Amino acid sequence: MIVEQLINPKSIVVVGGSDDLHKPGGTVLHNLQDGNFKGDLYVVNPKMDEVQGIKSYRDVKDLPDVDCAVLAIAAKFCPAAVEVLAKEKHTRGFIILSAGFHEENEAGAKLERQIVDTINAVGGSLIGPNCIGMLNNHFSGVFTQPIPALDPKGVDLISGSGATALFIMDSGMQKGIKFNSMYSVGNSAQLGVEDVLEYLDESFDPEKSSRVKLLYVESIDNPDKLLKHASSLIRKGCRIAAVKSGGSAAGSRAASSHTGALASSDVAVEALFRKAGIVRCQGRDELMTVAGIFMHPAMKGKNMAVVTHAGGPAVMLTDALSNGGMDVPHIEGEKAQELLAKLFPGSSVGNPIDFLATGTAEQLGHVLDACDKNFEGIDGIAVIFGSPGLFPVFDVYRVLDEKMKTSHKPIFPIFPSSKIVKPEIDEFVGKGRVYFPDEVLFGNALCKVFKTPAPQPEHIEMPDMDVKKIREVVDNAANGYLSPDQIHALLDAAGVARAKEGVSDKEEEIVRMAKEIGFPLVMKVVGPIHKSDVGGVVLDVRDEETVRREFRRMMQIKDTYAIMLAQQLSGTQVFIGAKRDDKFGHMVLCGLGGIFIEVLKDVKAGLAPMSQAEALGMIKELKSYKIIQGIRGQEPVNEQKFAEAVARVSALVKVAPEIFEMDLNPLLGNKDNVVAVDARIRIEK
Repeated sequence: MIVEQLINPKSIVVVGGSDDLHKPGGTVLHNLQDGNFKGDLYVVNPKMDEVQGIKSYRDVKDLPDVDCAVLAIAAKFCPAAVEVLAKEKHTRGFIILSAGFHEENEAGAKLERQIVDTINAVGGSLIGPNCIGMLNNHFSGVFTQPIPALDPKGVDLISGSGATALFIMDSGMQKGIKFNSMYSVGNSAQLGVEDVLEYLDESFDPEKSSRVKLLYVESIDNPDKLLKHASSLIRKGCRIAAVKSGGSAAGSRAASSHTGALASSDVAVEALFRKAGIVRCQGRDELMTVAGIFMHPAMKGKNMAVVTHAGGPAVMLTDALSNGGMDVPHIEGEKAQELLAKLFPGSSVGNPIDFLATGTAEQLGHVLDACDKNFEGIDGIAVIFGSPGLFPVFDVYRVLDEKMKTSHKPIFPIFPSSKIVKPEIDEFVGKGRVYFPDEVLFGNALCKVFKTPAPQPEHIEMPDMDVKKIREVVDNAANGYLSPDQIHALLDAAGVARAKEGVSDKEEEIVRMAKEIGFPLVMKVVGPIHKSDVGGVVLDVRDEETVRREFRRMMQIKDTYAIMLAQQLSGTQVFIGAKRDDKFGHMVLCGLGGIFIEVLKDVKAGLAPMSQAEALGMIKELKSYKIIQGIRGQEPVNEQKFAEAVARVSALVKVAPEIFEMDLNPLLGNKDNVVAVDARIRIEK
């Protein structure tokens, strides 16, 4: 819980305050004074009576009561200081800048636990330790510089890394992005990224709160909390982007199923962000480019006009937009010709709209008016305007600023010449504008924003299934892989369609089953993991003689203890899998099946439970989606049935969380149905 004394303290003490502005205790004190903190400011320094013009106390015991404490002293001295402040001085907000805690060694971890216990005992809040601090419109409790321009309509930034927070703010300031608050949670000893997000959600005021939240996350300790409050904020009208680092380390451990190998922790993060509606970014530049897009009005569609006076950047932006799923539609007709008549000879208006290097500010105004008022198929306008430095372009940027005030469609300014025309850009930014220095970065980021879905519903209606039967099967099962009979019972209870099949280790019983199921048949070994690799799969079995011959041969294959018969179905092979993660719960994956899953690894993942609509969205994002739609005369897969099966698997693992890994590979899909042909389910209680 975050207390008011941390957010809006009436008094602050800097323990370890200094005159030396090269030390954290000196800089944070300077920033507090320079940031016009309106409350009482105190300093503790055992060697000085005055620090930066403020009376200094030699010991925390000598202080009056104080709301918030910023500690910039050695780690070993922090627990005692916190003890006095919390229990004697009624301090409830704590920011510990010092390092040397659990990030260093076990002795440091012990100090950290002691501090947290003390603060928890009095109901206080702790930012850090091992952080650069926090800042908001009430005070600047950080030891870094420069301090970004603070604005209630600016960005709220929460970062697990102090240095990264500083670099993000630096990148944002260059582009004109303002900040409302910054929380550097450091070691997250008590408050992590999720807890600060919870506070921003629960204290959200539609009239006063920032609408843009940025996250830099190194570890997600409470995915449910992050999902709940991020999606809640987005439903309230906020927009959130995040960088999650550390996704490549070690990857997935050796796994005995396709799902186990594909469902890494980074896949879980991707699924979490998608479910919450968070735009995932891969680095600081992309994060701040997305933030810049968030600072502009949202586009209502995916059609962009690209306005330029330089051909090359326009082509590169058009490529980025088109490759990312957005459109740069051709513009023609009477209104287009009217615009062309107002431009210099050689200009083009087909989109990109090129009004030439000699184009004027007045002509740019005509172009923007036409895109806004006359071209109905346009949803947003990107303006690329640089300069060779031959003459000032103040007038161009002033026209751009004026048109951005009146346009009904968002206008995104892209200024490639950020050094050459720095005075002009500084004037533009000084008016509260945000710009983009690189057209391809902008195009890729805009596509990410466009493709990120809205948050999924908080409460998902589960499909009808036989919960009692599912629990009966799981409760009676031992750890490990289920038998075919148990798998069949689970799939039937969950309502997942499956092929008619049977299993036996006796030849006469196999022959009887074959006649009951009907030819043609598929025969598979039971036991070996990768059946096709050991010659354990036979297709198109059409008579009793072949059943007997193949039964005898396959029973000799190593690790085989039985043979499975199944009706041979036709259709495109697809895949559904599930994997339990200790933090994220169950991930459910889908994609093309059979050998394609190994070769293409083209899967999408979601977190259980999921609605059929969410499952359908995952299917449509597959690179292989055109195959599922049916291509070059191939029969399509029934997408609704495929999505329903995915949703049913997600419901199954919520009813039976003991399912550790699950593969339905393949399912055969055609225009009428999607039917599971082979399945493996592993239980770990």
